[in-house]
Amino acid sequence: MIKLVFCLRRRADLSREEFQRYWRETHAPLVASHAETLRIVRYVQVHTIASAAGDAIAAARAGTEPFDGVAELWWHSETDLTDATLTPAGQQAGLALLEDEKRFIDHARSAVWIAEEHPVVEP
Repeated sequence: MIKLVFCLRRRADLSREEFQRYWRETHAPLVASHAETLRIVRYVQVHTIASAAGDAIAAARAGTEPFDGVAELWWHSETDLTDATLTPAGQQAGLALLEDEKRFIDHARSAVWIAEEHPVVEP
């Protein structure tokens, strides 16, 4: 399995609450509607919360401003990901997701990459 990790920062004109509500209530169903076409096998949203513990941990590490959330999308292989995006339907789905992302994500301040997991502690 491989995954795309997308660390998101919201557009400046949105509050964190507006950003997260749009991401959860509008963008998530859009991703789900294209999951089969894009061969996505898992999609998880990680929403940042206000937390004194989180603030203390970040301060102890001289961290940068937090992201507003992290999106994780899984595929069985990198080939599945690339093959899905080469089809006309996959290209159309990818474009639809990108256009919707522009409504709430500040792409210039966000980071995205492909990764593989190496679990260390699991139940």
